[in-house]
Amino acid sequence: MARPREPVGLIMTKGKKHLTKSEIEQRLRAEVKPIATDIRPPSYLTAKQKKYFLEIAGQLTKLGVIGDTDIDALARYVTAEELYRQAVKDIRSAQKTQPDSSDLQAFTDWAAMMDKLDKRQERYFRQAHTCASALGLTITSRCKLVIPQKEEEKKQNRFAQFDKAVNEND
Repeated sequence: MARPREPVGLIMTKGKKHLTKSEIEQRLRAEVKPIATDIRPPSYLTAKQKKYFLEIAGQLTKLGVIGDTDIDALARYVTAEELYRQAVKDIRSAQKTQPDSSDLQAFTDWAAMMDKLDKRQERYFRQAHTCASALGLTITSRCKLVIPQKEEEKKQNRFAQFDKAVNEND
């Protein structure tokens, strides 16, 4: 199976593959770059979700990794994130209402409710995490997006270290 195609900037920074100037120009023209002209939150988001959407969209726009076609993916992330947070609050509230274990029926009902809440929280976490990974919002996915900056290498004379040793012995 072929590896995913890397941006030309990343290839040049790594320095492992030598491309001709024409190959570089051709690949630069073929690279898909996000077009971020009209990034607005979708109408189905709540006011709170729209605010969070704009905050994340602003950060992703600065990085140059979001475009107009990514709006729905970001909206799904915002929605899943809010649902996850609500599930966490529901679990915390339910934990405070734990009945005494002497009332077996009440305890069994509470445990079943906690199990449902836990499954709901896990589902929303997976949804939010999947969307976050697709958008570059997780640490590992961000590492794939970052183009490392190559430090300028100083060309040194291979024999310079020997010159120092000779000069010190004189």
